[in-house]
Amino acid sequence: MKLKKREPSGREKDQEAIELLERLREKVYCDNPSAARHAAFNLSWMQEDGFEILKEALFSNANRAAKGAAAYGLRKMRGRMRKTAFELLEEGLKHANEGTRQVCARALLLEKQAKESAKEKPPAQGQPRQFRAKPKFRISEISHQRPPRHIPRHGRRNPPQSSRFNR
Repeated sequence: MKLKKREPSGREKDQEAIELLERLREKVYCDNPSAARHAAFNLSWMQEDGFEILKEALFSNANRAAKGAAAYGLRKMRGRMRKTAFELLEEGLKHANEGTRQVCARALLLEKQAKESAKEKPPAQGQPRQFRAKPKFRISEISHQRPPRHIPRHGRRNPPQSSRFNR
């Protein structure tokens, strides 16, 4: 997909930041879903600039991998942009493109499931920590080879024992 040149927002501090945003933007639109999700996660840390790029990717005519990566990046948004990101995902449920609606619905479902599983866990501060009992015996690997036969030296009846550290 051929991307148009992105207009800098003015929040970037230097040319290096503009180039980084452009590289991440290109990676969000790539065909490899893993690389697209990785780029979207990195954009989620970039607050307004990342939000604009992810919004553009979600509502564009991009492939499903780019839309899924954008939804992932919006889900992973932290700080003051988190609420705005989820409002954008809810807005995507009303979008004309069916792929966008499906991706947004899936992202909101995953977030709902994550919140429910977090509620089931006991709170960390109010509850005493429970420790697992340590095993009494250390389980070591058992070799399937026959141990080497030791030849007694100078009249010793028993061969010297090898240390467990020198095996």
